[in-house]
Amino acid sequence: MARETGVYRRPDSRFWWIDTVLPDGQHVCCSTKTENRQEAAAYLAKLKHEAYQVAMFGAKEKHSWQEAVVRYLEVKANLRSIEDVRRICRHLHPYLGNLMLDQITGDAIWSITQGELKKGNKPATVNRYLATVRALLRMARDEWQWIDTFPKVRLLSGEVERDRWLTREEADKLISVCPPHLKALVQFALATGCRAREITGLEWERVDLDRHTAWLNQTKNGTPRGVPLNRDAVAVLVEQQGKHPDYCVTFRGKPIGWQVSSTAWLKALEAAGIKDFRFHDLRHTWASWHRQAGTSCDELKDLGGWKSRQMVDRYAKYATEHLSLAAARIETPLEAPKEPDESGGKPGMC
Repeated sequence: MARETGVYRRPDSRFWWIDTVLPDGQHVCCSTKTENRQEAAAYLAKLKHEAYQVAMFGAKEKHSWQEAVVRYLEVKANLRSIEDVRRICRHLHPYLGNLMLDQITGDAIWSITQGELKKGNKPATVNRYLATVRALLRMARDEWQWIDTFPKVRLLSGEVERDRWLTREEADKLISVCPPHLKALVQFALATGCRAREITGLEWERVDLDRHTAWLNQTKNGTPRGVPLNRDAVAVLVEQQGKHPDYCVTFRGKPIGWQVSSTAWLKALEAAGIKDFRFHDLRHTWASWHRQAGTSCDELKDLGGWKSRQMVDRYAKYATEHLSLAAARIETPLEAPKEPDESGGKPGMC
């Protein structure tokens, strides 16, 4: 017996189903997710109307948020932070998972903001979710042409920029309590500003100790870059020579394939008396030291492999030498030295 077309019931489901060929030639067979026949018939009519608009007038085919997420994750698959992107998309599903892209309005964005704030999340966390929504919708509009417009996604103000770095004394104390493999990681990070994965993935074939240079192919933004090695960085690598044929920094003769913020890291921080500090803050420490030493923002941008000055300008506050002349303009004038008396004695003396 041929299957019924249009709106019909199935013995294994409480919902009405549809089975039809749309005006654009697409065969659709699915549940309407409703037990009301009129609602199911209206849903079928809506699908036919939208397909007719596409076939006859070139209207854009409608796409869902879930479709967009799947494609977005495929595009971003090579990101080092892809797991974070996947986690954020899963977190956004309760808000947007049942919507088509053209149904995402300002109210939908507002629901994300208010829902996450009510959970007690900080503005920085909420902003990461909002930034992902904005990036995905922008890609759907500009690259895939799935939508013509999308609502303005305004990030929250009041996000506190993390400003955590070590003094030289704190850094020396931390290094002194680190086990050998962690000591090498910390010293190299402070000498070069490299991220954890850039250090653990560095191979000997990408190092030229004679020229004091290393080449990174595993960077956060996916762009390979060269890293000049100062005397401290070279000393770390020289000490690691012969421990592994391929990788520069290892643990017990094997590459480091786990997060460096391990038990050893936490124990070292505790032993050094350092609180609220992440391994990535070593990069902030390196950049802060550079600015304090007079390295310009443009030089720091190239040294750290940042693509824009915006990420570097946060460190500008650590260098004030260029403002010394301006600060001196309102100094209290120095008193002129008093003239000696005619007797040649010191002023004020009999």
